Amino acid sequence: MKKVIQTTHAPAAIGPYSQAIRVDNMLFASGQLGIDPVTGDFVEGNVKEQTFQVFKNINAILTEAGFTMHDIIKTTVFLADMADFATINEVYASHFEGGYPARSAVAVKTLPKNGLVEIEVIACKA
Repeated sequence: MKKVIQTTHAPAAIGPYSQAIRVDNMLFASGQLGIDPVTGDFVEGNVKEQTFQVFKNINAILTEAGFTMHDIIKTTVFLADMADFATINEVYASHFEGGYPARSAVAVKTLPKNGLVEIEVIACKA
């Protein structure tokens, strides 16, 4: 059964999509930017601060759906500049305790609202 996941603790969708969709024991979360859900603006700072906010947003969606970071099995990281890869990697690694999820990372021409990083996740309850 398909269930739309929505929380005010993560930014509202900025287009015609859901924050996440849960299907049975799987969660498919839309890409998250470094946007503060209260202000609707990017957090102040650089790619490091935006990446920390991305993970706060991901955590909020996971929590709303009854999942945790341990349930993430796949991520896709979109970077506005591949030169930020090491910085994003540092923040990324701090949110997992080994047994990292599978991941793709790509540089893109432009992210929505000119963000610096966007991350989408797939999670599964084993």
